[in-house]
Amino acid sequence: MASAKSNLKPCSLELGGKSPIIVMDDCPNLTQAVTDSFHAIFWNAGQCCSAASRIYVHEKIFDKFLAETLQMVKERKLGDPTQPNVHQGPQVSKNQMLQVLEYIDLGVLEGAKICCGGGRWGDKGFFVQPTIFIDVKDDMRISKEEIFGPVMCLYKFSTLEEALSRANDSSYGLVAAVFTKDVHTALKAAGELETGLVWINTYNVLGPSIPWGGIKLSGHDKELSEYCLGSFTRVKTVVINYKL
Repeated sequence: MASAKSNLKPCSLELGGKSPIIVMDDCPNLTQAVTDSFHAIFWNAGQCCSAASRIYVHEKIFDKFLAETLQMVKERKLGDPTQPNVHQGPQVSKNQMLQVLEYIDLGVLEGAKICCGGGRWGDKGFFVQPTIFIDVKDDMRISKEEIFGPVMCLYKFSTLEEALSRANDSSYGLVAAVFTKDVHTALKAAGELETGLVWINTYNVLGPSIPWGGIKLSGHDKELSEYCLGSFTRVKTVVINYKL
């Protein structure tokens, strides 16, 4: 942005996020919703721009969703990520590990409840335990700020309108997802979620034809698809008087 300000260089930004997932009580496959939500935040130890760190689950299925998620955490193996039986490696640096742990401590101080994890894993390397918070308020810092680590915040909601309002209450707007079997619910959510991309009944489905990029503090312009070409090309207009 500084270079763009100094001499008007074009600047395309793909930044981070605080991406939400909304799981309705009519989701077609709860186990699949749990699995997709789990990998959406814990993949690569949470070090991913599209990490879904805010999971809004309908109150009717919240307890079952939490129980299945906790079971997946129990089965998760941390260690050397080059080994085939390991699911999660370390944070990228000591400073990053310490920052994630600081956010976890902050969440506790703010009043959220830890259901699992909450600390460092082992005494070698920069590993952080997969951590799940419940009883999280929307104005807590762990709800507002990008942690960039394996920290999931779970929220209960009652109506779609409530979930959409809370999901949009963010400075970020990269991606989002909705799990529902109702096509009208899906289309309403897709239209109202303030993000650059919305998945329905899936997560992190990418491809060269799918535009990628966010809004708000998640950046602007697009990568992938034909929409990215505008960042690398210029339109020139030529007008010819063919009568001469």
